[in-house]
Amino acid sequence: MNRNRAHFMSFDLVFFGGTGDLTWRKLMPALFQAFRHGKLPAGGRILAVARDEMSDERYREWLKERFREVDGSKRPNDEEFERFAALLHYRRMDLSQPEHYQRLKDWLDERSADTVVLYLATSPHLFTQICQQLGEAGLNHERVRVVLEKPLGHDLASAQEINAVVRSVFKESQAFRIDHYLGKPSVQNLSALRFGNALFEPLWRRESIANIQITLAEELGVGTRGAFYDGTGALRDMIQNHALQLLTMIAMEPPSTNDADAIRDEKLKVLRSLKPFTPESVARDVVRGQYRAGTVGGVAVPGYLDEAKVPAESHCETFVALRTEVQNWRWAGVPFYLRTGKRLAARDAQIVINFRPVPHPIFPGTNQANRLVIKLQPEDGLELQLLAAKGGAHGEALSPVSLDLDFDKAFATNRVGAYERLLLDAIAGRLNLFVRSDEQEQAWRWVEPILDAWKQDSTGPRPYTAGSWGPAAASALVARDGFHWSEEA
Repeated sequence: MNRNRAHFMSFDLVFFGGTGDLTWRKLMPALFQAFRHGKLPAGGRILAVARDEMSDERYREWLKERFREVDGSKRPNDEEFERFAALLHYRRMDLSQPEHYQRLKDWLDERSADTVVLYLATSPHLFTQICQQLGEAGLNHERVRVVLEKPLGHDLASAQEINAVVRSVFKESQAFRIDHYLGKPSVQNLSALRFGNALFEPLWRRESIANIQITLAEELGVGTRGAFYDGTGALRDMIQNHALQLLTMIAMEPPSTNDADAIRDEKLKVLRSLKPFTPESVARDVVRGQYRAGTVGGVAVPGYLDEAKVPAESHCETFVALRTEVQNWRWAGVPFYLRTGKRLAARDAQIVINFRPVPHPIFPGTNQANRLVIKLQPEDGLELQLLAAKGGAHGEALSPVSLDLDFDKAFATNRVGAYERLLLDAIAGRLNLFVRSDEQEQAWRWVEPILDAWKQDSTGPRPYTAGSWGPAAASALVARDGFHWSEEA
């Protein structure tokens, strides 16, 4: 345990939804890791609020039981948990009752911490109600920050409604819209890769790059989340936020500085430059699928329609692949392929930059171009695929070789989990890795024609076998341009 605590800064961190899955599965373990690593500011209180009737001590006991389900290396021993638990407090709160917000304010006013972070780890339909009540209780002063967990809305109109209420209560600089993918070390390395090295930026353009592929694949199905997932689907769950955020970081122009607004201005420009969809282009450039029974990792698994709480005739998509372009001078004509799905052949999140072949090949059989693979999960690293002659003999065909960097090993002692990083940034007031409202609304504006076209399409998603890489139409989508997905190489 690192006993050298971070610099002193009093803070109060409040979790609305303090007994929910997100809080005990992700947020509390992330906070404990920050505490263990000595990065959590020393003057902190952590308050969980929920409808259950519990004392501080009972909540601590309850959370200790939940921590037994945390991964072994991240699980506290009794002595560690006892010291961490000293920070934990609990209050019963009915989010519909104004007097309960006043009681919360009284508790926070007991010491007037330097920073108050209000984390809304609740269902998104409660966001507007909570923010309005916070404003009426005076819990929106300059020391307050509010963290909004995704999904932020179900479509453009609902996202705009949430943002309008948030803006009526908080300044934009106080609103931290969280996308946990942006907290992953591998995703933060995207900026370092491009803007911290002279090697890649001269090649990061249409003259050198043939296509870019972003894959966010899961082996898992919907599990016990069938009711929630059926009202969401893969497009809303993964493309509208995670995949588009990755695309903006890959495609954006170099920001003038490393501050939050400079970065987010450039990301917004990319979103506004994405080729808009029409009903005709949705039919041509978007593939949606739904998994059927199959085998994943040698284990037979049910189809989506056989999962718990999934309607028998559901048209919810569990897979999306699409083709788009960024219509600006740097990227004109370069296809971007985005793909996500459940019950696929592997758990694999990566970005593949496929470079153009050499203009005039002089070696026999040279038909393979260079490729940069940015690995997001389960590995975290970079792989640069090159061509080399094995023996150096004249006229010898070239063979592929790889330069493979494993960041988990290279930076093993300094790796910080996604939620740990984002929680620390929220406490410190760093907005770089959070999403601005205009970014979020523009992403909804871009995906909404796809949702509208699907409403008019009675055929529904294409079936694919669990354990595969999705419908065959996804391969045809890329093959139409003369390319293939990375695993088909």
